[in-house]
Amino acid sequence: MIGMWNRSLTARFVAVMLLALAVSQGISFLLFTDEMGGVLLRAAKAEFLSRSASVAQVIETTPPAVQHDILRASGTGYTRFWVSPTFPGDLESWRQEAKRKLAEPLPTLANLAGTEPLPRAEASPPALLPQPAGLAVASPVTASGAPYSTWLDLPAHAWPLSRAAKFVYWGDGGAMGLAVQLKDGSWLNSAFSKKMANSMWTARSLISLAVTAIVLSLCAAFIARTMTKPMRRLAAAAEALGRGESVAPLSERGPDDLRHTAVAFNLMQSRLQRFVEDRTRMLAAIGHDLRTPITSLRLRAEFVADDETREKMLDTLDELRAMTEATLAFSREQATEEVTRNVDLTALVGSLCDDLVELGHEIVCAEGPKISYRCRPDALKRAVRNLVENAVRYGERARVCLRTTPQAIEIVIEDDGPGIAPDFIERAFEPFFRMEHSRNRETGGIGLGLSISRNMVRHHGGDIILANTGQGLRATISLPYAEMPAADVSGTGRRARRSSLSIGAGRRAPAE
Repeated sequence: MIGMWNRSLTARFVAVMLLALAVSQGISFLLFTDEMGGVLLRAAKAEFLSRSASVAQVIETTPPAVQHDILRASGTGYTRFWVSPTFPGDLESWRQEAKRKLAEPLPTLANLAGTEPLPRAEASPPALLPQPAGLAVASPVTASGAPYSTWLDLPAHAWPLSRAAKFVYWGDGGAMGLAVQLKDGSWLNSAFSKKMANSMWTARSLISLAVTAIVLSLCAAFIARTMTKPMRRLAAAAEALGRGESVAPLSERGPDDLRHTAVAFNLMQSRLQRFVEDRTRMLAAIGHDLRTPITSLRLRAEFVADDETREKMLDTLDELRAMTEATLAFSREQATEEVTRNVDLTALVGSLCDDLVELGHEIVCAEGPKISYRCRPDALKRAVRNLVENAVRYGERARVCLRTTPQAIEIVIEDDGPGIAPDFIERAFEPFFRMEHSRNRETGGIGLGLSISRNMVRHHGGDIILANTGQGLRATISLPYAEMPAADVSGTGRRARRSSLSIGAGRRAPAE
């Protein structure tokens, strides 16, 4: 549950909605429990008085011979009626009579027709009628706070008949009694007793609460999904932009908050692209403009009389020209937008090693399983090539393998060279920085190889890490996992593997 809370906005939204429902229902329960009890008691009292008035009117208009049957037939599960010749002044005696009447079973149709005798009541002291479930209320009290214990006159607005009636609360849980004088001078007695439970949580209320919770959860999940879908698109676009891919502008529709976010992202993307294009264009212009003065200086150097001085000047100009050409090549590669697609990374690295082996380099590439990866294959291939060529140039031979970790895909290149001093490992990635200080192009390059490689790998969201192994240098290209669409792997970078190579040192080694 904690994991879902941390990972899913939908789970948080649903949990908050359900918590709000629980809190609101709890507050409602605290506020309205007593009030609902009073409402139910008043409704029961109104129904009791109405039924008693109706029975009184029926008794007064029927012959005495059938009045007893009418009184018995008018009883309910929690109400009884009987007639007494005088007013029941002794309330305690009336209470006992009411209990006895309520304990008697209700008559059946056969009893009323006279075909079966009525069952006799038990001799044991009668108890109150078994109480149906409902809402319990406190025993009614007088204004002074004491329970009612005497007959009270009902006000005219509470009693529908013109004649006066006496009312009393005679027991716990809302037990009520009524005595009304009939036209012949006798008194109709009515007793009501219905035990009401002290809880709002009935089966119906629990079902209603469950249905409400389900509906709220569905609504919350729908709202959360609607909110997070644009956010997921934004996250995917940001990831692709960080990997150097060309991202289509996000849709600038929807609520203001999401629309403003999409507008800001699109504006940021256009500014970044414009910045990179301007920088690349400026670098290309500088490299191009340097060609003319370099050529002019070379022509003038040819006329220097001192041979040694002339050779040094020409070497310096050649080095400067090579640096300019490398800068122009770098700028052209930066300006070229390669399409990102899915490739077999194992095949791409393997074919590169095969090509270098055919050129006479001593390279061992370990076999490995197919690894599909979404990248710009030409750029990534150049980055790997630079590292492999450096390993062969400075470490005599190169060992290449691919491996996967929970966080990334790694391309590891190891050599048997002297390594790099720890203080110079990070500086090795600086443009035009060379570990070989003679500036001889036969023993060292221009100094852009590692810089270009790291730049290309970082455009894929990864990085290059150099480390000394004790027997040489290890260069690790770490590429983060990227979501790949369900498309077939591009053929670019997949060349047929050669079963055997002419150079023995270049034969594939089995994966460890």
